[in-house]
Amino acid sequence: MSELLRSGVERSNVERVGVERLGAAPSEEEIDAWHAVVTAAHTHDMPAGVPGPGRVETAGQLRIPASRSRIVRLVVPLPGGGGPGYAGVALLRLFEDAPNRTTAWIGRLAVRPDQRRRGIGTLLWQEIQAVLEREQRQSVSVEVEIGGEGEQFARNRGFACGLQLVVYVQRIADAVAGDVAGDAVGPELPDGYRFVEWTGAVPTAYAAAFAGVRNAMADAPMGELDQEPMRWDAESITAAQSAYGERGGALFTVAVAAPDGTHAALTEVGLRSPGDVRAQQYETAVAPAHRGLGLGRAVKLRMLQLLREQEPPVREIATHVADDNGPMRAVNKMLGYRPERSVGIFQARVPDAVLQTLRDGAEAGAEDGAEDSPGQPAEW
Repeated sequence: MSELLRSGVERSNVERVGVERLGAAPSEEEIDAWHAVVTAAHTHDMPAGVPGPGRVETAGQLRIPASRSRIVRLVVPLPGGGGPGYAGVALLRLFEDAPNRTTAWIGRLAVRPDQRRRGIGTLLWQEIQAVLEREQRQSVSVEVEIGGEGEQFARNRGFACGLQLVVYVQRIADAVAGDVAGDAVGPELPDGYRFVEWTGAVPTAYAAAFAGVRNAMADAPMGELDQEPMRWDAESITAAQSAYGERGGALFTVAVAAPDGTHAALTEVGLRSPGDVRAQQYETAVAPAHRGLGLGRAVKLRMLQLLREQEPPVREIATHVADDNGPMRAVNKMLGYRPERSVGIFQARVPDAVLQTLRDGAEAGAEDGAEDSPGQPAEW
């Protein structure tokens, strides 16, 4: 293992415990134990008022992989073996689409507050490193709160900030009181354009056009990150939206159909668990040929109207915006979004020498007829 990936290792004075992997179908007991860790860490680390993950969200993330990905579920049991509880957990997403086959994403790395400073986080990180090397991933990224414990943990292990983001929150009641949502007629569109909207997976009739405008996100700011925007077609976009519902969430989509039948703009908002009061803003995009017509603002206004009609009502919407994404920041400011906190996408790289050693070993193993060379993807 490289020296970069070894950096920041802590020494523990408590009983050493190992990292275990959960299977593809974790039990209810395992999910409860995982959820206890992430909720305790959230309460300790996040500002007051930021809603924590729901249990449905946790179960969905553990059981249903994100689009074109495999996931690795890692846990460190509580010392002593006194029950199913965990001291720490980590979720690693291994991208399977061609442009991102050399990178990965840490979707979760959390340690119970009362188990910190004992090397639990380091144990999880070391196991992540081993997976990255075995899978020949060149880099891995994670989102952390700027100024929090997670940032220092990441920096101590060779991560650097590749993309600075700000979390903005819109309170729907404030938007309504300020007449941001417009009158009952709704936001206006240019002649020949019309709204199309749905809940859940995209209808078959819209899938190809929707995939086309979703690919407009290819020019979104990515900073210095290795990760590339995914490319979509009708099949993959349908699968991605279907998976969101399979994980227990509710996904709302508003698109704008252009006069030629293509989709000119879109916005997606999701509730990751039933009863969530904070919705998550996902993609908002306008196709290059249709920019400058106010379509980005129009789809977000229409989405706001839809969310006001939900039962129980959604109280607020949160969104991430890159510091250098001026157009979207301007739209959100106009709609009443206010900054809540700063986060960063931090990235660490696996040195080329380590990867070359693994490739050499894989080639040698292939020549010898080996069935389990380090360069082959593991089955999870």
